Amino acid sequence: MSDDPIRMPGEAVAAPAGIYEHWCEHPGCTKWGGWGYSINKHTPPRWFCWEHRDDGEALLGGIARQ
Repeated sequence: MSDDPIRMPGEAVAAPAGIYEHWCEHPGCTKWGGWGYSINKHTPPRWFCWEHRDDGEALLGGIARQ
């Protein structure tokens, strides 16, 4: 049994062209963005590190952590 999805003959497979690196989007931060936030599945996520994840929570309308 395979974990690959069933595809019709000739159906294209969408795959990224390489490794996608997402860095924290907080101004001046150069850390890895391990937390991605998106309003819906049609909007690309914005990425933030652990220290700045409150910025992502604010995008979703959540209450920022103290």
